[in-house]
Amino acid sequence: MLTMSQINHIKDLSNCGYRISEISKETGADPKTIRKYLSQEDFSPAPPVMAEKPSILNPFKPIIQKWLEDDKKHWRKQHHTAQRAYDRLVEEHGYTGSYSIVQRYLKKCRMQQAEKANLELVWDPGPAQVDFCEADFYEVGKTCRKKYLTVSFPYSNDGYSQVFGGETAECVCQGLQDIFEFIGGVPPLLIFDNATGVGRRVGDSIHESELFSRFRAHYHFRVRFCNPYSGWEKGNVERKVGYNRANLFVPVPHFTQIEKYNQKLLLQHEKKAEGLHYKKQIPIRKLFEEDRKALLVLPPKRFNVCRYEWMNADGYGKICLDGKHFYSTAPENAKRKVLVGIRAHTVDILTDGGQILTSHRRMFGEGRTDISDYSTTLALLMKNSGAWHESGLCRETPNILRAYMDAQPKEKLKDCLRILNDLTNQYGFPAAASAMEMAAARGNVNICDAAVLAARITGYGIDTPPQSGPSLAIIYDETFLKKGRRQRIMMTPKMKEALCTRILTGSRQLFLSARISEICMEKGTQKQLEFVDELLQAELGLRDENRRNRLIKRAGFPVYKTFEGYGYKAVKFPPAFSREGLESLDFVPDRKNLVLYGPVGIGKTHMTVARG
Repeated sequence: MLTMSQINHIKDLSNCGYRISEISKETGADPKTIRKYLSQEDFSPAPPVMAEKPSILNPFKPIIQKWLEDDKKHWRKQHHTAQRAYDRLVEEHGYTGSYSIVQRYLKKCRMQQAEKANLELVWDPGPAQVDFCEADFYEVGKTCRKKYLTVSFPYSNDGYSQVFGGETAECVCQGLQDIFEFIGGVPPLLIFDNATGVGRRVGDSIHESELFSRFRAHYHFRVRFCNPYSGWEKGNVERKVGYNRANLFVPVPHFTQIEKYNQKLLLQHEKKAEGLHYKKQIPIRKLFEEDRKALLVLPPKRFNVCRYEWMNADGYGKICLDGKHFYSTAPENAKRKVLVGIRAHTVDILTDGGQILTSHRRMFGEGRTDISDYSTTLALLMKNSGAWHESGLCRETPNILRAYMDAQPKEKLKDCLRILNDLTNQYGFPAAASAMEMAAARGNVNICDAAVLAARITGYGIDTPPQSGPSLAIIYDETFLKKGRRQRIMMTPKMKEALCTRILTGSRQLFLSARISEICMEKGTQKQLEFVDELLQAELGLRDENRRNRLIKRAGFPVYKTFEGYGYKAVKFPPAFSREGLESLDFVPDRKNLVLYGPVGIGKTHMTVARG
């Protein structure tokens, strides 16, 4: 099995025009292995068993690099030695590794350092530069400083930005994916700042994160990293981040959901493309068409931008991300390893089988945060209902439902918690709580009523007016609706015309050509026309039955019911309404309402489900 670096090397050689035999000679890999990875379409990560431990010095390398840069400003005899760098790392930053690792890394950095000169670069269509910057935003009415990823095309000077909470590999990959899909292609080459979360370049050595390595293998683009503290190597995007901040983020933007704001942000960039290129004096939109022609084709499968990790939960069943952000899982996960899916905007808590247990908004920043989803405590509350009044879930429950449950005895409270748990697993906590609140407002909470309400809330909405049913105004020729043996009737020209019209209607409902009806009118005999009509009606009947089954499934009835064996002893009909009118739904075409009322247990829910 090849590493991701070897796979990317094979893909880069293939993109450069190498044949499989030449790639095999260059890399030493078997041709079958090369064909397998070149034909592989999806490199999305799977939940890992265990992650490999990185070098202990990796978190401290940026600090050493800054010290070396500061040394350039001072006398050479007062530069950091390996011993002094090691002592400072231990005393000031809590480094616990060995001196030899620091000594070897410092020696390698100094051998690769060289003075640099500025050079005006000429860019072909296609390549793009990537960088992060920061700006202030109002999120849900509160001001906060966030990062924004900018992708700039030097040839056309066009660029796109996406806002995130941090500069992690998940944020970079998600932002690039959204931009790729918006512009309809993938730049063949991306130039990154050395400080981004996707990887680092130190001399000739490049260290990519696992997620980004899979991401670029999936989208087939090449990558180049700038030297440390060498912003002039990607000056176009350096200017673009300042331009976007001054033109897109002034005045300070307001948003409530960052994903929707990012979609609007992409559309705002389209308006900026109407301006002229600062040097070529050609519309940026026109120049970007040349960039677009050089883009790679999007892969058929969408990459899953998610990093999976096994994390230890504390005694409350919470996991800690980035050392200061806590997210709840479930109380039963206390002191256990929990599988976590880390994304750009969310943190997913998964079961051992990979199913999402709950999803939290991902938090960034230096301050400590604590995010809880109290719906995951329902299973524990069912066993210990006495903790209901002091639980976090009680505070998040709607007022009417909370007051109803607070007034119930212990056994009834357990039933309510069981109903809430069952409906939450099927429809989600917001829909379950809303359905039970509506049932509590009527004075009684039971599983049947609450399940029907929750299904309506998540299905087509509790306040959505009913749709009108099919028209029953057309009365078909009795000759063609009789069951059993038909009596042969000589077809008159008027009857033939009516039958051809019926065939035309059936053909259109099945999205067939009207030519069928024309041929039947010109050449069809009576038996042929009757056969074609029966065939079309049979297909229409089958499709109607399938549609009805789909609608029943979508309605989410707790139990499927019919009128077969239903007892009408406890049912009283008004004088102008009968049992036949109920079962035939005669009141539907007239747009009349049907109200079922009475005590519990007489079959109201049964009757409602049976009529759909």
